[in-house]
Amino acid sequence: MASKTFVRGFASSASRRYKVAVLGAAGGIGQPLSLLMKLNPAVDHLSLYDLVNTPGVAADLSHINTPAKVQGFKGAESLDAAVKDADVVIIPAGVPRKPGMTRDDLFNVNANIVKTLAEACARNAPKAHLLVISNPVNSTVPIVAEVQKRHGVFDPRRLFGVTTLDVVRASTFVSEIRGTDPNTTRVHVIGGHSGVTIMPLLSQTGLSFSQEEIEKLTHRIQFGGDEVVKAKDGTGSATLSMAQAGARFANQLLDALSGKKGIIEPTYVYSDVAKADGVDFFATNVELGTEGVGKIHPIGPQSDYEKKLYEAAIPELKANIQKGIDFIAKA
Repeated sequence: MASKTFVRGFASSASRRYKVAVLGAAGGIGQPLSLLMKLNPAVDHLSLYDLVNTPGVAADLSHINTPAKVQGFKGAESLDAAVKDADVVIIPAGVPRKPGMTRDDLFNVNANIVKTLAEACARNAPKAHLLVISNPVNSTVPIVAEVQKRHGVFDPRRLFGVTTLDVVRASTFVSEIRGTDPNTTRVHVIGGHSGVTIMPLLSQTGLSFSQEEIEKLTHRIQFGGDEVVKAKDGTGSATLSMAQAGARFANQLLDALSGKKGIIEPTYVYSDVAKADGVDFFATNVELGTEGVGKIHPIGPQSDYEKKLYEAAIPELKANIQKGIDFIAKA
């Protein structure tokens, strides 16, 4: 009964069924994310890849009474088969953040991992929609784009940096202060996916806050991941909330690919929004469509405080993006 109740939460209009691949499926984000994708009736083939343990994860999930066929692929030699002809590829692979680590500290390890996965997707699933969770997202998304360009398959409509956790946190933290329903409290979070590049536009919520509340909320949304890293005391970072946020975005995308209209989510994409300031990738509200990115919405009205957030974020974003581009140029 519980699984039936969950399944009813998905759009019933979806007539197409999709192959979804999760790369890094045995990890702290990958396992709960794979579980959530198994529950979506629009998924008829769930392909799980990691260096270890994926056959066990796949066997476990395969017992759940939803339509998706589950396959586990273990080891680098099986990567091409795992992603072949996938419609959607979700990439949470990489090492997690530990206390004292910044997202830049993760770069050297995760950049190589993402490059390898992007190359396999370019060869075997050139039309797949790629959802990048691996940090630092501000740099790993440009890495994927540069790999796709080298293979002649870059389509900016099909590449997404998943910034949904920033949106989820913003909804939660605002609702805690204002007593609103977190399910319906929407906050437009723009920019990137680390520290000062995360810019919640609280002025667009229609709620009123004191300046002190705005500054505290903004800082908590920007550095919410640090709360989890500290609370887990060296054992990991945000995995369960990231898995939920990643599945939320993937499920919204699957609905849009199936023709459902009016689906809008902030996501980090190739965009003209901040191009005048030298930034090619930027998160704003994006309407999703049958080809992926449908319409990129502008930033919209900003308070003076939010304009200062933007000014502080732009140099950091430019440097993060260039770091990803340079990594592939030297590879």
